[in-house]
Amino acid sequence: MEEYYKLKVSPQCSPGNVVQGDNYRFTVLTSQLIRLEYCRENLFEDHATQVVLNRDFQKVPFQTVEKENALEIITKNLHLRYNKRPFSKNGLSIEVLDNCSDYRNIWKYSDELNDLRGTARTLDNTAGPIPLEHGLLSVYGFSVLDDSGSLLLLENGWVAPREKKEIDLYFFGYGRNFLRCLKDFYRLCGKTPMLPRYALGNWWSRYNRYSESSYRKLILRFREENTPFSVAVLDMDWHLVDVGPGNGSGWTGYTWNRKLFPDPAAFLKWLHEQGLKVCLNLHPANGVMPYEEAYGKMAEALGIKDGRKIDFDIADSKFLMAYFKFLHHPNEEIGVDFWWIDWQQGADCSMDGMDPLWMLNHYHYLDQNRRNKRPLILSRYAGAGSHRYPVGFSGDSIICWESLDFQPYFTANASNVGYGWWSHDIGGHMCGVKDDELAIRWVQFGVFSPISRLHSSSGPFNGKEPWNYNPTAEGIIKDFLRLRHRLIPYLYTMNYRFAHDDLPLIQPMYYQHPDEYDAYHAPNEYYFGSELIACPITKPADARLGVAQARVWLPEGIWIDVFTGIIYRGGRVMQSYRTLFQLPVFAKAGAVIPMAELSKNINETSNPAAMDIRVFAGADNRFTMYEDNGKDGISRREAFTDLIFHWGRTCDFRICATKGDREVIPEKRDYTIRFCGMEDPEKIEVFQGGMKMKYEKAYAPTSHTVCISLKNCPTDANVVIRLAGAGLAHNDITDLCYRIIDRSQIEYNLKDKIYLTICNEKDISRILGILQALDIPKDLFGAICEILTA
Repeated sequence: MEEYYKLKVSPQCSPGNVVQGDNYRFTVLTSQLIRLEYCRENLFEDHATQVVLNRDFQKVPFQTVEKENALEIITKNLHLRYNKRPFSKNGLSIEVLDNCSDYRNIWKYSDELNDLRGTARTLDNTAGPIPLEHGLLSVYGFSVLDDSGSLLLLENGWVAPREKKEIDLYFFGYGRNFLRCLKDFYRLCGKTPMLPRYALGNWWSRYNRYSESSYRKLILRFREENTPFSVAVLDMDWHLVDVGPGNGSGWTGYTWNRKLFPDPAAFLKWLHEQGLKVCLNLHPANGVMPYEEAYGKMAEALGIKDGRKIDFDIADSKFLMAYFKFLHHPNEEIGVDFWWIDWQQGADCSMDGMDPLWMLNHYHYLDQNRRNKRPLILSRYAGAGSHRYPVGFSGDSIICWESLDFQPYFTANASNVGYGWWSHDIGGHMCGVKDDELAIRWVQFGVFSPISRLHSSSGPFNGKEPWNYNPTAEGIIKDFLRLRHRLIPYLYTMNYRFAHDDLPLIQPMYYQHPDEYDAYHAPNEYYFGSELIACPITKPADARLGVAQARVWLPEGIWIDVFTGIIYRGGRVMQSYRTLFQLPVFAKAGAVIPMAELSKNINETSNPAAMDIRVFAGADNRFTMYEDNGKDGISRREAFTDLIFHWGRTCDFRICATKGDREVIPEKRDYTIRFCGMEDPEKIEVFQGGMKMKYEKAYAPTSHTVCISLKNCPTDANVVIRLAGAGLAHNDITDLCYRIIDRSQIEYNLKDKIYLTICNEKDISRILGILQALDIPKDLFGAICEILTA
């Protein structure tokens, strides 16, 4: 097999980390990670596997206590006890020494695991919660990864079953140091690779019988309406589907339908000129029919001479190589950038233990390496280790509120097994009912999720084009799609942190707050990168009030709502109420969010020449923005720009001269810097390279935002903005409450009573008591409480 099909692996462990005896072998990989093997034939596996690539951890200090029928292994964090017999509940146990639990800190072999769960293969045909597979993290401090059934990765790049059946487990005993656990998992099983920059923009996808003409009209309309996309996904109708009797269903296909796309190469070239990358859908299960253009070459390569159908046989390496060479590479040569592997046929295969989905993901991803581009696929999850093959396609969910309500939790929880790049059918895939509010909330979640990919099933009424909704919904959806593209500098930096520092973009709240009870009871809330907490709205609004609610837990500290500008003191659970134009997204005090100003080429995702940087008051911070030349190719040239905020009565914000390879970014940039949650400063000075420079300034009192505009700033010079006499702003309680009361569809007399109470009373507890006695609507009372107690 070609070199690019061979993963770089280091499966051999340090001999000093091994304790071995008759039928058993223990490998101490870290003081918190132990491999446990049992084989009656004493044949232990040293190859890399589908899941585990690297066992070359450093030598670990540990103590062994061995008797004739007993063995103990003691590390800094774990105490293993074993009776030297076949693994059993009473004969093998490991105690975690990190005091996570008074009585549940001991794992016994075959115990049911009580972990925080991971993810699942697919959300196909679901309308709400589904069971999740086991993950790596637990409040009790331990979990187990079972690698006993996975195939071996051979030195030649192919796979093979194990020669002998053995028990092959990895015990993770990391207490509640969740990020440390993930870091060692990535070291063991391979890092998550970086995504191409374009993957972080919006994806357009729809199961629809497009023609070249209709698709061009669609893309041009998106451009005319200033609605950005970076990826164009063509579902199955790009290929022949009406194939006649005796030729199957046409569900699997590899030959362009030239009635719809008469010149595929020219069409793909045009899409690229519009700033779009192209993804084609695959359903490979039905093999290759004789009518396919590539059939002759496939048949010749495989020695088939009778004109019969070529069966899909992924367990045959010869078939797999021909599958790529004749069915995929020619399409890539004319402009296909990556593939959507839409496999739904289960895990049966001619090779014992082989999962066709894993094989497709593994080899399709590696096959992309031959193009000297950053690889990308779109496919379903195939178990632990799938994080090496982004992006995940979660399947065909039902269009309903229950589906949306489950997806934020499902997405964040996937990080518990290292899987950080889920892509959902934003808006839902099929069935359900038309609901403009649901569409808005789903798009908002998509913007604050790993991948923003709109999709829907076939049918004249099911498209997710913004103009298919009422004018209010249309405007909101477009605004949020634009926001997604503006967030790409922030997202790309998080993409880099994920690949290099093993920090997922999406993190459940307990990653950063493992000892906080409330962090484990905020399922739809998550850290969105290092600076933000997001809590998507997943339930419909109260029709009388025009707001929907979400339960939010804010950690200790100061938090500023990105959309409303309201400043909150954390350390509490609250109900957050938001209009259709907003969702609860909170920036930590001192947060720095680098964003792009959209260019004339609305779909462009390159390193921007004009930037909008949001800086949030209340604390010091340093944010290092990452950029490179890897828009779609493999990065070899990188640039780092430090954005440093010093908080005080006199604040400094510094855009430091870019380090690294400046040729990958513009020589000069325009900057709009918005200081959020801040009083109007008494004095502002701006310096570039030590010299004062001109600027434009504006202040928005409603959102407490100071806006500084700078033009033509060289990226090889420091820019310093000094703001004197600008403290943390105060929420205008009266104005915020007025807006809530004003839009409420209730009696005018009741509105007057509520508002006068808020204006005339000074004590918050007294206001709340009076309002409660007025018997006002529950959600209105809750929305006012949120403001009064912020």
